[in-house]
Amino acid sequence: MAQPYGQPPQPAGLPRCYRHGDRETGIRCTRCERPICPSCMISAAVGYQCPDCVHGAQSAARAARPRTLAGGTVTADSRLVTKILLGINLAVFVAVLVGGDRLVEDLGMLGHAIDPATFTWVGVADGQWYRMLTAAFLHQQIWHIAFNMMALWFLGPPLEAALGRVRFVALYLISALAGSTLFYVVAPQNQLSLGASGAIFGLFGATAVLARRMRYDMRPILGLLVVNLLITFVWSGIAWEAHIGGLVAGALVTLGLVHAPRERRTLVQVGTCVLVLAVIAVACVLRTTELLNA
Repeated sequence: MAQPYGQPPQPAGLPRCYRHGDRETGIRCTRCERPICPSCMISAAVGYQCPDCVHGAQSAARAARPRTLAGGTVTADSRLVTKILLGINLAVFVAVLVGGDRLVEDLGMLGHAIDPATFTWVGVADGQWYRMLTAAFLHQQIWHIAFNMMALWFLGPPLEAALGRVRFVALYLISALAGSTLFYVVAPQNQLSLGASGAIFGLFGATAVLARRMRYDMRPILGLLVVNLLITFVWSGIAWEAHIGGLVAGALVTLGLVHAPRERRTLVQVGTCVLVLAVIAVACVLRTTELLNA
């Protein structure tokens, strides 16, 4: 730098923020040492860091976070979603005990029938699509909810731990919808159905697929599944359609979740769920058209 002979050197200007070129600053990032202005300073354990270094560290931490078999985030409580689902079922059961049969008639799975109280058509075919999901949280008998919740408590946590919370919720709800769908398509249009059995059988199917994927001994889960299928077809008053629909959907969804290649995991997993939901939607539309045109 040129300066008059015999005069002391003039102090150079302060460096400018690497993100805001019009701002001088005397602070540098403790990681990359780039100059940063007060707007870009992020407090760190020692000094300040720039936004790029902070975001890079966060991305690296997310990438290094342990993942489940299906790519979900490993969590400290692998029973959280299971406990929430169990709590919802119990809360609805108490509401049914208090509200009586009317709540069951309003929220249970029903295809197409005339409500004797209002003499109007009610059911899924009449636009009450919510019944396909609300019915999966309804129970009237203590033995019914006790059996389903016991199965949920034993089957849910291992699946939740292996799949991750979001994928486990998707498995449960899609299985419930598939059970309602097969009941809607096959059962008499004026027959009422309720219970979480479709979702529970979806967990049975998922457990079998997961055990196969992990090379576990298949005999325990297959034996338990056979016993439950025998009960399904031998015990009168059970909606076998919901059980089979949930079982098939749970197995198919889990196949996509645990066998998806790592490089295309999200695409395959989402695609599998969307494909099963598309089959459910088409079946419901066709059945609705049949009932309304009968």
